[in-house]
Amino acid sequence: MTDGEFILPRVQYSHNGSNHVSVIDMETSNNFEKHSASDVVSQARTAFNSGKTKPYEFRLGQLKNLRLFLVENGPVICKALHDDLRKPEQESYILEINFVIVEIDYAIKHLKEWMKPEVPEKPLLNFFDKIKVYSDPLGVVLVMGAWNYPVNLTLSPLVGAIAAGNCCVIKPSDQSTHTSQIMHDLLPKYLDKDCYPVYLGGIPETTDLLKERFDYIFYTGSTTVGKIIHKAAANHLTPCTLELGGKSPTFIDSTADIEMATKRIIWGKFTNCGQTCVAPDYILCTQEVEEKFLKCAEKCIHEFYGNSIKQSENLGRMVNERSFIRVCNLLKNQKLALGGNVDAGELYISPTILVDVKPNSDVMNEEIFGPVLPIVRVKDAEDAVKFINERDKPLALYIFTKSQKTKDLFIENTSSGGVCINDVLMHITVDSLPFGGVGSSGMGSYHGKKSFDTFVHKKSVLLRSFNAIGETAQSPRYPPYSEKNTKLLKFATTMLSRSINFTRIFSYVVVFALGAGITVGGFYVTKHFEQKE
Repeated sequence: MTDGEFILPRVQYSHNGSNHVSVIDMETSNNFEKHSASDVVSQARTAFNSGKTKPYEFRLGQLKNLRLFLVENGPVICKALHDDLRKPEQESYILEINFVIVEIDYAIKHLKEWMKPEVPEKPLLNFFDKIKVYSDPLGVVLVMGAWNYPVNLTLSPLVGAIAAGNCCVIKPSDQSTHTSQIMHDLLPKYLDKDCYPVYLGGIPETTDLLKERFDYIFYTGSTTVGKIIHKAAANHLTPCTLELGGKSPTFIDSTADIEMATKRIIWGKFTNCGQTCVAPDYILCTQEVEEKFLKCAEKCIHEFYGNSIKQSENLGRMVNERSFIRVCNLLKNQKLALGGNVDAGELYISPTILVDVKPNSDVMNEEIFGPVLPIVRVKDAEDAVKFINERDKPLALYIFTKSQKTKDLFIENTSSGGVCINDVLMHITVDSLPFGGVGSSGMGSYHGKKSFDTFVHKKSVLLRSFNAIGETAQSPRYPPYSEKNTKLLKFATTMLSRSINFTRIFSYVVVFALGAGITVGGFYVTKHFEQKE
């Protein structure tokens, strides 16, 4: 392999966030139609250079069409998600289809506002000038989705790319074959084919794609592949967002509402069969809290999935045999408190809770990404903070407590992609909250306005005036230099360069004038009535 050249290894990356690697059956990639990566990217770049993606009307129309794709093809998409992951229909709508629709609606509502140039504060020295920040589309971007939420994690970033005025090559995961094929076959009927091509393929096709020059790469997946994506991006100095994963800890203390906390944790952990990058990965609590949690958990699992859990239509399955085997291996030499039933033929693993888990055991050394929840005992909140800080920074941190002191302790003394207090997963549904990782759990963020900002370049523009007063104020910068000029420059840099919010000053003047007017008017009205009397 020559310098600067790279190739994706012929391995299967078992899930979004795990560093686990196992041998892949390369027949997977043969299920997809072959494409020329260079032709796809070249076509998108020609479309972008034509300027067709920049107008507000085009962006708005494409966002509406993307929404229409989800609305009109809901049942077909749900069927594909069931075939790939045995996702329940309600789960598919809530966490996949409707999630993206809400993201689209938010972008449509704010698009015109986002596209307007920003007018920041300016120094007094630039009183006669104009300063603006324009949001320029980056160009041709690449969005690489993940198999565990193949609709959500592929189309949510696409919303930001479209809103920002880019062309985008859409690369669904080759592991969620049915859903990826649906996007390949149906999306071109709704979106501009030249601007938003869907590129299918496995490792060889993805390797070819990453050799092309993009203006931005947005990848969701494992940390291992994320490093490869980052290296590929570096060859072209391409900026990127990496949405990875990690072991998201959950701390529960004795002040929490245990029944409600358990219900929320069980839902968040076993949704999508535990194959969620922000799922609670393990619990930290005292022995007293553990005992209460286990009683509530057993009751909750049966309420969710019935007495015959395996027959429940509300519980998904592992995506493939390799992931099934990997998670089953994590159960070896562990103490089962609940669950532990498996069926290789159905890729079924029952909701499982482990106790007496050692901090250095296999189940604690990698992201689980399956329906297994270990409990690690700690003495108190301080001990839990210490445990978390001794490990890689997680994508999410969950805290269940009524104590403000405990909340502050975790928020101020830990680092994570995001924090959700007294619930799980729900922080990613808030449009105004950016979502992303930190350290090994990722870089960059998106959702809401942050999705738009991710796919634009903030271009600073200074529009100088020919005003004589402004020119005089800046004249000390010109030669010949003198002691007098030096003093004037010092004054200019310390006084005139301070940022002034002229809008705020104008508001104060208006309010003051109105107040003065009301006061004076009131005075004369009062005086008028006094004279009448």
